[in-house]
Amino acid sequence: MSTNAPELPGLRSSDRRHVIAVIDGPNVSNLARRNKRMYGPQVSAEGLGEFVQEWGARLGVEVERFMSNHEGEILEFIHESGERVDGYLVNPAGLTTTSDMVPFALYDTGKPVIEVHFANIKASASTARGPVYGPRESTFTPYVAGQFMGMREYSYAGALLSLVLALDDTTFLGAPTEE
Repeated sequence: MSTNAPELPGLRSSDRRHVIAVIDGPNVSNLARRNKRMYGPQVSAEGLGEFVQEWGARLGVEVERFMSNHEGEILEFIHESGERVDGYLVNPAGLTTTSDMVPFALYDTGKPVIEVHFANIKASASTARGPVYGPRESTFTPYVAGQFMGMREYSYAGALLSLVLALDDTTFLGAPTEE
C-alpha cells in the first residue's frame, strides 16, 4: 500500500523495515455490524485495515494483513508467512477461547506475537469496555509476548508501536540470554 502518511521521526532506534503480519480471526469481517458499544460506531473491517496500514507506514514498517473466518486458512497463512515476517499481531476474535492450533502455530514460528482485542476480554459485562458476554480466558495468552485490549482499533496502534519498538531493541525480544 502506498500512503502519504509521514513517518514518526525520532521514535524508533532503527531504520529497519520490519514486516509485521496482522491476523484477524472469525467475526472481524462483520465488524461494522457488531455491537457498537464494544466495537465502535463506525469501524468496519476495511476501515480497520486502512487504519493499521497507515499506522504501519508512519512507523516505517510493512504491514501484511490477513483476515479469515476459517481456522484452517489462518493456520495456512501462519505456516507460509513464518519465514518472511518479523512478528505478528493477532486478534483471535471468535477463536479466542476455542483454538489450540493457532496459538501453537504462532508459537512455533519463533516470532513475537501480540494479542489484540477491541474489548477488554477480562472485564465484566457491566464495564464500559467489557464484552457484553462477560469476561473470557484466551487460549492465546500463554503464548504471546503481550496483549492490548479494550481500546477498540487503538489496541492495534498500541500493539503495533510496541512490537516495532521491541523488534528494534536488540536486548528485548529474541535477544540472546546470558547464563
